Amino acid sequence: MIRKKIKPFYIIQINTTDLFAIDTKHFKWSADGKWVSFFATPTASWSNDSNTLCVLSSAADHFQVIGKMLWYEKWKKWAPTKNQLAFISGEGRFFVENTITTVIDITTFYERKEYTPKGYVDLDLEWLSPDEVVVARAKENKEWKEGPIPTMFTSLYAINIKSGEQKQFTFPKKNELDSASLVVGSNITWYSSIEQEHQGDVWAKDSINGLEYSWLKNVASTPTFFNKK
Repeated sequence: MIRKKIKPFYIIQINTTDLFAIDTKHFKWSADGKWVSFFATPTASWSNDSNTLCVLSSAADHFQVIGKMLWYEKWKKWAPTKNQLAFISGEGRFFVENTITTVIDITTFYERKEYTPKGYVDLDLEWLSPDEVVVARAKENKEWKEGPIPTMFTSLYAINIKSGEQKQFTFPKKNELDSASLVVGSNITWYSSIEQEHQGDVWAKDSINGLEYSWLKNVASTPTFFNKK
């Protein structure tokens, strides 16, 4: 009975050069429900280095490959009110280079802009407002080739995607890093930790220009917020 209710929605045409995949995952709908983003993932080892970010219209009449990125679900997020998709593009599992904050307007597919300055990597992403995103940014490390993977000491930056203005707003001390930003209303939280430590503190601001304060101490990760809809 259940099988009879299941109908094909869209068949992805794959090939070995432009789009090779054996699975799909991490589906996310846009704010208006007209588009869904997802990963088309190749074989297990390959997917550690590269996945294909795709979008599909709710009527299944428009499919588009957006680009290559790693398989982190939190690295792709729809704007809160517009059909804009922010994601961290790039390939390579070690985070030392080539992770770039990119925003694309899905209604045109041509208005794509990259915001990560040359010489840096972005390793986290969150929408702050319809026109602003927050990223965790560090200097790239092209010198590393082998051995233990180096820690990327990230700080948080706010990017205005209209004006292009970028502003650093957290300043961790030596051997510390700030990451995992979350936005609830105008409030911003993030996780501040010390290199190789298994616990850290959650800090918060009531706005991007507000005073930061320590909210939770000695926790293993950031809290999870659930929005009432």
